[in-house]
Amino acid sequence: MVDTQLNLIDPGEFVIGCNYWASHAGTAMWSDWQPEVVDADLKLLAQAGLQSLRVFPLWPDFQPISLLRGGEGKPMEFRFGEMPLPPDEAGQAGVSISAIQHFADFADLAKKHGLKLIVGLVTGWMSGRLFVPPALEGRNVLTDPLAIQWQVRFVSYFVRHFKSHPAILAWDLGNECNCMAPTGSSAEAWNWTAAIAHAIRAADSSRPIVSGMHSLSPNREAHWKIQDQAELTDVLTTHPYPYWTPYSGQDPIDTIRTCLHATAETRLYADIGGRPALAEETGTMGPMISSEPVAADFLRTALFSLWAHDCHGLLWWCAFDQSHLKNAPYDWNPIERELGLFRIDRSAKPMARTLTEFHSFLNGFPEKRLPPRLTEAVCILTKGQDQWSAAYSSFILAKQAGFDLTFQFADQPLRPADLYLLPSVSGDASYTRHFWLALEERVRAGATLFLSHADCLLSPFAEPFGLEVQRRSYRSAPASFQLEEMPGSPTYSLASPVQLELKPTHAEVLGREPNGNPAFTRAALGQGRAYFLNLPIEDYLTHTPGGFHSPQAQPFWKIYQSIAQPFLQKRMLTKSHPMVGVTEHPLDERQRIIILINYSPLPVEMDCKVAAGWNLKETWYGRTPVESAGNLLCTISNNNALVLTVKAD
Repeated sequence: MVDTQLNLIDPGEFVIGCNYWASHAGTAMWSDWQPEVVDADLKLLAQAGLQSLRVFPLWPDFQPISLLRGGEGKPMEFRFGEMPLPPDEAGQAGVSISAIQHFADFADLAKKHGLKLIVGLVTGWMSGRLFVPPALEGRNVLTDPLAIQWQVRFVSYFVRHFKSHPAILAWDLGNECNCMAPTGSSAEAWNWTAAIAHAIRAADSSRPIVSGMHSLSPNREAHWKIQDQAELTDVLTTHPYPYWTPYSGQDPIDTIRTCLHATAETRLYADIGGRPALAEETGTMGPMISSEPVAADFLRTALFSLWAHDCHGLLWWCAFDQSHLKNAPYDWNPIERELGLFRIDRSAKPMARTLTEFHSFLNGFPEKRLPPRLTEAVCILTKGQDQWSAAYSSFILAKQAGFDLTFQFADQPLRPADLYLLPSVSGDASYTRHFWLALEERVRAGATLFLSHADCLLSPFAEPFGLEVQRRSYRSAPASFQLEEMPGSPTYSLASPVQLELKPTHAEVLGREPNGNPAFTRAALGQGRAYFLNLPIEDYLTHTPGGFHSPQAQPFWKIYQSIAQPFLQKRMLTKSHPMVGVTEHPLDERQRIIILINYSPLPVEMDCKVAAGWNLKETWYGRTPVESAGNLLCTISNNNALVLTVKAD
């Protein structure tokens, strides 16, 4: 493995870029090679402040092999059309020398304009179309031994040929290769990934290997797992398009659920995999989703959020609009045509200007490597649940409540934390006994545990949570409850499939259903505390449009805030608005960078409390707050940020 935090441009540096196909041709750029157009494209992108491009040597253009057959369809020989494969290294790899020369010219142009390239090696899937060499058509290119053999040959030759080129930043396995064909097991997915990754590493061990996959899962039963990609590659990737990702496209694109999508998913991959991760593709999917100014607001929020949460970059999809192209996939799929930073006439869209402005901000920011943010909690994902649903809602609720979390799966070694969240737990085997014993030990030593119940069978339950289950049944109507310890607390109402009728033994009841059944409880467990919520608020919010941001949204985040209150008091700055997230980044014991992000389409004005003995030192981005009696009056425009430094007296 390459020793890297994200050894792309520089460890800790945030990569700003886009995915690139030539403006005149899209996927046909290599067969219709026009270097003067590409030169103009790259000049425009560099002037916009982009640092990196993700680029794609289309597989059948670079390995155009055909399989000639004899009688009864018997395979006879691989050729380039009618021409035998040359006996040289390129020929034996089935590689087109003319395509290689086009890429060499392209890499030289990238160097000329100061752009770095992330190369998606096996580009067999692109924008809804499968592209494979003629010889391999009809084969399962992820599991067929012959197909894998030719992929390894191509990758080995390509990487060896370009490993000395200074424009190459990283090797990407390929574009969403898990879409190229079905796999029957996680072992088949692992074997394909290992074959390509090992071929890259054998040819060039100096550059990181980027996964290039999307739609991964932490679930051990999944075929394409975060953990497997992390085992075999150096950098994990998300492709967080709200339109395509479950639960993400329910709300307007400039509201908190959607604006936090890229950050939540990228942190999920990084935390579960233990590898750096970046949002390698993202975008709005065009004008049927939002206007261009709103898309720019969405992008600005995502940029600041990814940067603040120790993610390592954002690449927009894509550089240029493709609505003038006649070939498939553009002929097939209208959603692929108007996704560019630049229009067909080369005029810049607002999103391009947003990237330029963010690049300018980072260039002027004194800390080239933003220190990692402080976190208070670990969110533990378990078997039997919808892990993305639980993770996504927990991440948003924590941001609304004012604290930060990391993710882990329940079969990974338990990480140290002050607060452990087990959201919307479901199933009859959520975690193992030995995992529970490790967790219980941490809580008995002083940590806090929160578990919300979807429909799970737990053992032990009665002793740690101070509750005895009297009866279990399915609900025929939504559940409701009110928090007793919060004067003026609203009555929360939500769909919940299962009801546990509970009898407190040594638990304190914090909230009850109308019939008196405990809904929210707290029990002492050694030196720590164990909270139990008899309702799956995370799953409910995941499936509820407007559940986080609408005027009618119920403030479920206050439950998270109440649990985390002892740890929030350790922060140097606490905020008061649920649509604003805050991260703290210690420079040393006496200085912290504070990043506040407004995840809403409305401007926010709020008081922030600064810890005693700490004061505002510098405003690096946004309107300078007004200081008054230990508070900062902060004004943040819609979908924007405020970057400060605070310092101890």
